[in-house]
Amino acid sequence: MTTNQPRLAPGLTLRVPQMSDVEAVAQLTYDVCAADGDATVATTAEDMRNLWQEPGFNLADDAWVVQAADGKIVGYEELYNRHGFAAFEGDGYVHPDFEGQGVGTSLLRALEARALVSMAQAEPDLKVFIRNGFSTNDARAIELHQNEGYAPIRYTWRMEIKMDAPPPPPVWPRGVVLRPFQVDEQAHALYEASQEAFEDHWGHVPMKYENWQNKTVHRPGFDQTLYFIAWDGDQIAGLSLCRLKPEEVGWVGTLAVRRPWRKQGLGQALLHHSFGEFYRRGLPTVGLGVDAGSLTGATRLYQRVGMNVAKEYVFYQKDLREGREVTEER
Repeated sequence: MTTNQPRLAPGLTLRVPQMSDVEAVAQLTYDVCAADGDATVATTAEDMRNLWQEPGFNLADDAWVVQAADGKIVGYEELYNRHGFAAFEGDGYVHPDFEGQGVGTSLLRALEARALVSMAQAEPDLKVFIRNGFSTNDARAIELHQNEGYAPIRYTWRMEIKMDAPPPPPVWPRGVVLRPFQVDEQAHALYEASQEAFEDHWGHVPMKYENWQNKTVHRPGFDQTLYFIAWDGDQIAGLSLCRLKPEEVGWVGTLAVRRPWRKQGLGQALLHHSFGEFYRRGLPTVGLGVDAGSLTGATRLYQRVGMNVAKEYVFYQKDLREGREVTEER
């Protein structure tokens, strides 16, 4: 970590957020994302509050805001412990009107200082890193991260389809059927299926069940009628977990097909079914996020069903300690 302390411009203050700041922080994320041309990825106040209350997240230690003299929140950063105090992920925002005033540097260094303390709880042989993602158009963020010792490691895309007619009906593989999702009876099986399906996905680390619940079935606005689960007998073969996003956009939050059912058209069928449901609800624009270098051919599938790249993002990473990757077995 750079040892010289960043200097905030006069009138700006770095502090710990309070729950009462949640609306202002959500508005900041919207302002930043809208200025970047992609308000669909802004965080709602409901989702922000949900994150701040997630098991393992400590608002007093894992988040920071920068406040202007008039009380406006002009910067925000959070540090999320994705796995074992070794795989950290940050998410930061600086209001466009306050760029170049030390806000981003102050936040990023606060994040790293917290990670350096927290990593003492990691298994001693694990590699420890911080990973942050942002738009490839964000020249200031790129310069900041490079100056602080981060390097680009992976690109992701937000892809979308804008339908002017109903999509093709899904064609399901033989023996595979869609059944209504029963939360109480099926949530844990869905969790296990999704974790297994993403084991060969770049950047995947194991997630605890309670954290998965917080991001899915306990998430604000959760609609079980938008969770499409494909079954083969008593086995989950694939899944498309959808929700609504800002700007009236349908969102495929998780699309996964388990290995025994891959290359049978199930992913395409799940997408066509998801698109059709959003179209029926009056939402012709549907988006999703995808690893641009997907090992499972996800980008080709999405292009095949008519989706196009709407925005590109990049992950920058800083290694704090070398060691065993969190996805490796002992």
